[in-house]
Amino acid sequence: MLTALDRKHTIAPEGYSRWLIPPAALAVHLCIGQAYATSVYKNSFIKHFDASQTSIGIIFSIAIVMLGLSAAVAGTWVEANGPRKAMFVSACFWASGFLVSALGIGTEQLWLVYLGYGVIGGIGLGIGYISPVSTLIKWFPDRPGLATGLAIMGFGGGALIASPASRQLLSAYDENYDPNVATSVADGHALVLLFLTLGIAYFLIMMFGVANIRVPAPGWRPAGWEPSSVTAKPLVTAASVSAASAIRTRSFWLLWVVLFCNVTAGIGILEQASPMIQDFFRVDGVSSVSVAAAGGFVGVLSLFNMAGRFAWSSTSDHVGRRPIYMLYLGAGMVMYLLLATVGDAATALFVVLAGIILSFYGGGFATVPAYLRDLFGTYQVGAIHGRLLTAWSAAGIAGPLIINRFLDAQGKPGSLTSAAYQPALFTMVGVLAIGFVANLLIRPVPERFHEPSGTTTPLEKEAAA
Repeated sequence: MLTALDRKHTIAPEGYSRWLIPPAALAVHLCIGQAYATSVYKNSFIKHFDASQTSIGIIFSIAIVMLGLSAAVAGTWVEANGPRKAMFVSACFWASGFLVSALGIGTEQLWLVYLGYGVIGGIGLGIGYISPVSTLIKWFPDRPGLATGLAIMGFGGGALIASPASRQLLSAYDENYDPNVATSVADGHALVLLFLTLGIAYFLIMMFGVANIRVPAPGWRPAGWEPSSVTAKPLVTAASVSAASAIRTRSFWLLWVVLFCNVTAGIGILEQASPMIQDFFRVDGVSSVSVAAAGGFVGVLSLFNMAGRFAWSSTSDHVGRRPIYMLYLGAGMVMYLLLATVGDAATALFVVLAGIILSFYGGGFATVPAYLRDLFGTYQVGAIHGRLLTAWSAAGIAGPLIINRFLDAQGKPGSLTSAAYQPALFTMVGVLAIGFVANLLIRPVPERFHEPSGTTTPLEKEAAA
């Protein structure tokens, strides 16, 4: 049965609809997007393991670091073996991470959760994140931003499904747990059952993607589409650049800086969202924003994050990749300035400003694969994307660190006001400014880095044989 995962079995038959590919990719991204829902059981973990917030928060940090590292290391393997095998391996690692974590919860060994969800699950995150990307771009050479936006939207929206589903499962497994009360915590038995359920369910859902993913036959192109219509645009090449050559180019590292800055700015708000809105509207030690309303705000940000991944990346097909990043970074600076100076004027204004920032954050993730395709071609774009995602790992550390260091210097949690956030928010303006300049400096890749004409991927060579 495992031979069905081989590259030669992933080539689409004549007449296969390319619109079946985004749902296959979405099946994987919706599952691994659960990483954004870890806050649902964070307090339960703190009580169960008798650990600090920092000790539990490290679980998420390890997973994000492993996402970037595994994507970088395994990127070339993903390209060589095709999306079906890569998605299957991702499902195995992701599901195994939950099962190992369930063992850690049951035995009260926190290090097993670090190993399970953090390391093993993080590897599944990285491979699963990049596995459909190059395939989508090859199926949609006319609209790469739209295609990658459809799939990567799932990663941003995965928490919208995982959060309420996890709360309901915990309430079913622990009668004392109230999913409508933010401070309610579940017992260890319920957490074990939750992780077992999620591990099995996600594996089955991801198998839908594995079964339906296909790559186009060599030479396939959409009806009526002419490659010259795309390559005539600025910064779009018809050449091929390998992953090994790409990391030697200035454009790759400038784009790394762009992604790092965009993610650092967005993830800083995302990590602090719930207490932040309460702090901005605190007077005489009392916040006018309830815990429940703050939780709803986190859900709204997830919607902006998800919508931005699709809307902005689709727009980039029409306006170009560099201009859309000028919007993300330039308008992002304005949004941060407004948030720091007038964000406490009204709750609605605060929500809109933060929502726009998070839409740029999501849009940056979804647009970057198309930006890479424009600069380096489709030859090894998945492997190049994997290497670029190390910027995400770095930003996952830098963003929260910047926000939390400034807040620690301003006072204790629960006593902060909007003024305490100003130094951190102004710092984010500077971070976005660096990214803005880096984006302006990106140029076409010099010909000396191009692969010889007629270079094909291992999958295409096997198909031709």
